[in-house]
Amino acid sequence: MTTKTTATTGRGGLDAEEVRRRVRAFLAEHDPATTDRAAFLRARFDAGLAWVHFPEGLGGLGAPRALQSVVDAELTAAGAPDNDPRRIGIGLGMAAPTILRFGTEEQKARFLRPLWTGEEVWCQLFSEPGAGSDLAGLRTRAVRDGDAWTVDGQKVWTSNAHNARWAILIARTDPDVPKHRGITYFVCDMTAPGVEVRPLRQITGEAEFNEVFLTDVRIPDAHRLGDEGDGWRVAQTTLMNERVAIGGGAVPREGGMIGVAATTWRERPELRTPGLHDRLLRLWVDSEVARLTAERVRQQLAVGAPGPEGSGLKLAFARLNQAVSGLEVELLGEEGLRYHGWEMTRPETVDFFGHDAGYRYLRAKGNSIEGGTSEILRNIVAERVLGLPSEPRIDKDVAWKDLPR
Repeated sequence: MTTKTTATTGRGGLDAEEVRRRVRAFLAEHDPATTDRAAFLRARFDAGLAWVHFPEGLGGLGAPRALQSVVDAELTAAGAPDNDPRRIGIGLGMAAPTILRFGTEEQKARFLRPLWTGEEVWCQLFSEPGAGSDLAGLRTRAVRDGDAWTVDGQKVWTSNAHNARWAILIARTDPDVPKHRGITYFVCDMTAPGVEVRPLRQITGEAEFNEVFLTDVRIPDAHRLGDEGDGWRVAQTTLMNERVAIGGGAVPREGGMIGVAATTWRERPELRTPGLHDRLLRLWVDSEVARLTAERVRQQLAVGAPGPEGSGLKLAFARLNQAVSGLEVELLGEEGLRYHGWEMTRPETVDFFGHDAGYRYLRAKGNSIEGGTSEILRNIVAERVLGLPSEPRIDKDVAWKDLPR
């Protein structure tokens, strides 16, 4: 599949050749070999070469999203540093598009540049004990106090909270209306008094997730995203982008988890059996279908915002990661039971490929929970993609305070 970016023209007549010219002019003034990394990234943002589809002045050129590949290819060829996207994935994939759509001009100017350069790491304070799949049932409370809000509650499964400077947060601001209508969306300072981060040790031995306790945390109203009580609608933008970010990343043919299993199959013929061969072929085909589907969704995203189709990508990603990692462990036999160690670490990123097969098998179990459980994603695909009847929801018109606990 070939994309002819030279035919893509945006506002102001920007096309691939013009964008390429701008990148080369930028590199002539900012040699990656001699420019400090942080200074290079800040200058790249200011030149509009961070997200080319973002507005001018906010890291972009107002150009078609498809032209980002032109920028990235030129900079990679020149040996330019990247912004370590895996480390700041929550900021890039979830916070940034939400701030762009719902933030004030002051919020965009304050948050987007250090978010993109990686100088400020972000996390997501959504899920709670008892409000995971039913996120709208959340209990964390925000009470207005003049020009600020006082927030109390508990959040859970918060990736990278131990490194984060800022968090995107949803909280209950009106318990007297139905649960979806009484939520407001905030940007929370993770260094504020009353924010406590505790590690959650996983089956892998790591603690990349955390629980976060909020006690009398003050958030200025200037850090509210969207209108008061409209947080559920704002959160949908975050969630749809999250699912595309998790399940719709660009990978080469035979990339990702299936590539590891296929390499093991080729390099270790003594491990092969006819049954495992059949399973590998089926999973290889499924992985290729998922990869091409993700490419189609990214092309749709280039001309608009992500929709519910991203839930299907994330659903397929979780299923395939678990199936392929299970096959790899079986293929390796006793060797597949080996594990690198159980000491607790606090990683900044999820690295499936820097560990052994046992790690991949265990860590993949979380894929069907994080970013929306597979059960909830099946409902979204059924109702919002396939148009099937909705499940009965008897609580949708009941005030949150009157719901059974």
